[in-house]
Amino acid sequence: MVRVSTDTGGRGPEDSEPEAPARTQTQHDDDALGELGYRPELKRTLGNFHTFAAGVSYISILTGTFQLFYFGVTFGGPAYWWSWPMVFAGQLMVALCFCELAARYPVAGSVYNWAKTMGGPHIGWLGGWMMMTATMVTLSAVALAYQITLPQIDDWFQFVGDGSGRTDAAANAVLLGSVLVLFSTLVNAFGVKLMARINSAGVFIELIAAVALIIFLAAHITRGPSSVLTQTYGLGSSQNLGYFGVFLTASLASAYVMYGFDTASSLGEESHNPGRNAPHAILRALVASFLIGGFILLFALMAVPDLAAKELSTGGLQYVVLETLGSTIGEMFLWAVVVAITVCVLAVHAAGIRLMFAMARDNNLPAGSRLARVSPRFQTPVVPAVLIGFVAVVILVININQPQIFSVITSIAIIMIYVAYLLVTVPMLLKRLRGEWQPVEGNFSLGRFGLPVNVLAVLWGTAMSVNLAWPRAEVYNATGPQHWYLRWGAFLFIGIVALGGFAYYWFVQRHKTGVLDEHRFQAADTTATPPSAAP
Repeated sequence: MVRVSTDTGGRGPEDSEPEAPARTQTQHDDDALGELGYRPELKRTLGNFHTFAAGVSYISILTGTFQLFYFGVTFGGPAYWWSWPMVFAGQLMVALCFCELAARYPVAGSVYNWAKTMGGPHIGWLGGWMMMTATMVTLSAVALAYQITLPQIDDWFQFVGDGSGRTDAAANAVLLGSVLVLFSTLVNAFGVKLMARINSAGVFIELIAAVALIIFLAAHITRGPSSVLTQTYGLGSSQNLGYFGVFLTASLASAYVMYGFDTASSLGEESHNPGRNAPHAILRALVASFLIGGFILLFALMAVPDLAAKELSTGGLQYVVLETLGSTIGEMFLWAVVVAITVCVLAVHAAGIRLMFAMARDNNLPAGSRLARVSPRFQTPVVPAVLIGFVAVVILVININQPQIFSVITSIAIIMIYVAYLLVTVPMLLKRLRGEWQPVEGNFSLGRFGLPVNVLAVLWGTAMSVNLAWPRAEVYNATGPQHWYLRWGAFLFIGIVALGGFAYYWFVQRHKTGVLDEHRFQAADTTATPPSAAP
């Protein structure tokens, strides 16, 4: 295979003689697809900021911090903040491994294809299945965040009852979430370019609002960081592990936020120069999210009038903003949170579509040919967009009368994503130990640090998966009577999804697996006009 240099010498698209470099670069972008056996079908329209925005919007700092701040403070006190840099350090190891893979295989359904390439078809299918299932549940969970914010802006958004009834909040959350999922389905079905434009505009608003929020909170600081970062409320004093035990529980508030950075690579087949841009987009998304989120959390704790207020555990970060900045300015920032939630749903949905498309293209899902069909009009897989949206709404409906079970499934979805990441990093480590992994020349490479980073990524992913799945009553059976099947819900649900899904694959689907004819790479594809260059 002939490799073409990705160095553009700093020239932009406005420079002279753009035609030949554009076609040459597109050909290079398609090399990885040919190596994996796929022909280019999706239209390359996304630039560097689009891929960066996809990773940022999936992590969605304003969504995650505002949705989970209460949880961290409740179980770990203000000192739970230290879990933020801890989770970042661990996820950075995973992200660095993903950067090497993104440089070599910037392909749709990145986690699935990486697991397949590193560990073989069976590991690949399991990783893709776990990620796809988790993504659909995550889509529903993020859509529920509307309920946490909109009614605090105005009571008008509480359409079901007045919010005081036992099921008012849950039913209203389903209504608001379903409308958001419907919007996301329509946008994603109309093509990646529309999604990317809305997503990029939303991320721009989110980043501006986040920086402004940091400045406003900093202007209202009433205490120093030492009094915040050491304040534990005496939690854990009666437990065997002391504060460390409750800190591990509180760390879930950070672990639930910092993932999804691989989305920047999952859009690789629709991006320009993804082998070069995707790794940088992954790192920029994770680092920017860490810095912005860390400052928001720290300054919020330093600015809130009463650090011991019970409302910190009930109203969360929304309470801090409204109490500290006042209703007018506070509500402006809450509207920015609504924008962040919206683009987060768009990004999660987009990632799920590419994952389902990638698995279907290998005929690894029922009705694979239909699921992998790219609409000639919208240049995107429309059927996966509709199917994922439909499943997400069905999952939302479950929340009406059984919110506790839904919270269990939501927590488990995050674990499944961490497990799917492990199904990439573990086989990658084995390849390194056998001397079988070589990063692509001229793009992102960890060099001699590859092995220790990969080891740390595996250790971190394993430890956090165990921490997330640990049968804590606070997480899996927080209210109502105690049930063993809720406490052990992580192991039961993941076991059912993994074993049940893999049994179906082993006895039915694996006999049909293989790149579908209409998606298979042909030698003629190397000379055909690429989709992005077509008139």
